[in-house]
Amino acid sequence: MHATSPLHKEIRKLDPSGRLSLGKERAGEQYEVNETPDGTIVLTPVAVIPKSELWLWKNEEALASVRRGLEQSARGEGESLGSFAQYAEDEDED
Repeated sequence: MHATSPLHKEIRKLDPSGRLSLGKERAGEQYEVNETPDGTIVLTPVAVIPKSELWLWKNEEALASVRRGLEQSARGEGESLGSFAQYAEDEDED
């Protein structure tokens, strides 16, 4: 079921180990699992962001700048600054 699909309901049974299969098409996906006091379980698909990149998602100005740059690149705008390969081995300064 995708976000644009209508609500789809079905009954599935847990296997002997207590696992529930969502189907092979969802293999490898990650979900936040929430259980309400009445036992209802809600699965929410999530994407995990490395902590080293989290600052960007918290900084609206920096994120907007990155998005502008991606849009400009998609339009073929901008200029090459050459290779940055020499910096590839540098360690993060965190």
